[in-house]
Amino acid sequence: MKIFTSALAVLSLCCSTFVNAALLNINPQSVEAESWTILDTQTGQTIAEYNSHVQRSPASMTKMMVAYIALKEIKAGHLRKDEVLTATPVVQMVQWDESQMYLKQGEQISVDQLLAGLVVMSANDAAVTLAEKISGNIPAFIVRMNKEAQNLGMKDTHFANAPGVTMPDHFSSAHDMALLGQAVTQNTPDYMHYSVMPSFSYKQRFHHATNLVLKNDPSVDGLKTGFTKAAGYNLALSAKRPSGLVESPDRRLVVVVMGAKNAFKRAEIAHKLLNLGYSYTRDEVAIKDKQLIAELPVVKSTLKIFKVEAKKPQLVTTSLYNNPAPIDLMTFDNLSSRVMQTNPNGILSTIEPLQTTETKLNVELNETSLTAPLAQIMHLAKVNVYQGDQLIQTFDIEDDVQIEQASWIERLINWLQSLF
Repeated sequence: MKIFTSALAVLSLCCSTFVNAALLNINPQSVEAESWTILDTQTGQTIAEYNSHVQRSPASMTKMMVAYIALKEIKAGHLRKDEVLTATPVVQMVQWDESQMYLKQGEQISVDQLLAGLVVMSANDAAVTLAEKISGNIPAFIVRMNKEAQNLGMKDTHFANAPGVTMPDHFSSAHDMALLGQAVTQNTPDYMHYSVMPSFSYKQRFHHATNLVLKNDPSVDGLKTGFTKAAGYNLALSAKRPSGLVESPDRRLVVVVMGAKNAFKRAEIAHKLLNLGYSYTRDEVAIKDKQLIAELPVVKSTLKIFKVEAKKPQLVTTSLYNNPAPIDLMTFDNLSSRVMQTNPNGILSTIEPLQTTETKLNVELNETSLTAPLAQIMHLAKVNVYQGDQLIQTFDIEDDVQIEQASWIERLINWLQSLF
């Protein structure tokens, strides 16, 4: 009988669990913020974090979700950037002391202008106008926001409004905002067209971008600032830099800082965390293209061995910091992108990143053999990736296995052959 595997998915490797979240041990007392995290969007690994799952007010970082949904609607063809909308009474929801474009009922404005006002000016009237257009009314859009958050795995988040106004049931976390930043950069990259803008003006109202890092680092292209008295100063920051890998030439990190003391401090902290992450970690190929993972015996079939092979490279983030002492962010020099240390003689020196790392794979098989007939998706194995003794990433190996059973004649022939 014919033996076949599905053409839909011979092998799928996906990150299912992540055990040791922090690759870099940063002393939280050296970071002047209430919570923060560094996320590698290529691998999904957390490089370092502090209080990253504590629920806090996200303030205007909420508008990343509004823009994310709007850009998804544009991508799906349900909305156009050049589409002109007419402002409705919904703009009257925005209070006089809130950030806004000062839209008036009946005023016409394009979706493109609304997105720029949303991201650069952090305009609350842009947020509610887009929300109403997309979902018909604000409550329906809030339902959409929470559904999108759930789909992205934002377990610490509940949205109660579109602009990010402080409310008891409106909260998120540094970890969840990093997940949202990852989704924005990967699924709706047009967002960075707006987040990199140094300024935006609308009807003679000029507004400078509040992401101060944009002025100093050309690799930075996002993401969103936020501030309320309850939240403090928040910043989601992202950059794309060369990785040195053929498999993934660009490397993007997302940093989220929540509860900083002022706008300058949130920018300084986020930029240092970003540069630290790039300097003392790197992405490496843990599993090569078409790499053999395991061989499983097949019973009751003419196929003797089922080969589990990787169909694409799998990347992991590894640490390049080889020092037992926790990193003091205050000793990180942003110009050289190096952690500084003082030796017993009082001489200042740099801690250089490692040039080589030691990674190894450990395969845990969920199946010792396969028995025909089979026609199902199976979790065949788990691949654990270690750096030294530290577990840094886990991949679940899932395969759509379809194997037909051999006829009784073929099984008899196989049995006779096994005797000789």
